[in-house]
Amino acid sequence: MREYQIGMLWIDGSLSFLEQLCIKSFLDVGQHVRLYTYGPVTNVPEGVELRDAREVLPEEEILLHNRTGSPALHSDKFRVQMLAQEQDIIWADTDAYCVKPFTTENGHLHGWLAPHEINGGVLALPKDSPTLFDLIEYTKEPYRIPHWFPAKIRNPLIHDAMAGNPKHASDMPWGVWGPRALTWLLKQNNEARFSHPQEVLYPIGYKDRRLMSRPGANPNQFITDNTMSIHFYGRRMRAFIRYRFDGIPHPDSLIGKLVEKHGIDPRAAPILPIENTEEDVAQVEE
Repeated sequence: MREYQIGMLWIDGSLSFLEQLCIKSFLDVGQHVRLYTYGPVTNVPEGVELRDAREVLPEEEILLHNRTGSPALHSDKFRVQMLAQEQDIIWADTDAYCVKPFTTENGHLHGWLAPHEINGGVLALPKDSPTLFDLIEYTKEPYRIPHWFPAKIRNPLIHDAMAGNPKHASDMPWGVWGPRALTWLLKQNNEARFSHPQEVLYPIGYKDRRLMSRPGANPNQFITDNTMSIHFYGRRMRAFIRYRFDGIPHPDSLIGKLVEKHGIDPRAAPILPIENTEEDVAQVEE
């Protein structure tokens, strides 16, 4: 089986125990991790290869979602550029925990998160994949109106564009280049047939995500012999642990047990408070 390294992005700043845990999970199964950054990053586990993210995309192209301030747009753009430029690499979000080494026999690694959604939190596409080509083209044109938007969103965007007021991707609804884009394009290009069932990459679904941080809960019921990764739903999980557990995982939760397994001290890298408390609470109560 071909060996792959893992590519991740962290723009700058400190890693919390949650990102440390995910990175360490790859290292502990013997998989090389390359962490791309635009600025200084602290709390990086030993053994990680740090790389300048400007090798893939210049800093001037960093995109933030205007409503939330999230760098998810840039992350979506960065990952497809990385896959196109680098050899033998698989993208992993910094909230993707490795159960066993990531690999692929056909160049594809992506999976269903829900019956209607293929997620790109873990992503590999062959260099000649039409989906990879299409994603790169869409992310080059931030004013392009996505075909995957439903009519109730797409029609007002068309109206605004025809009126001379086109909307930039940073002002469009959340996730314009995310899972909806990946799902639609994989289906259009007849590549969704390569997507793994949910148990492989996203065994614990979004609606059950809090089970991973609650003491005494048993999310292991979702994990099978085919499971390659567990997704922690970073933004939501960080908000939940920050708000409910003061930024430190409960030792009797799945995440609490995993940080102990991998030798991570969460008190040395807690999930810190953020300025936008209202948004934090909204994410917890969603």
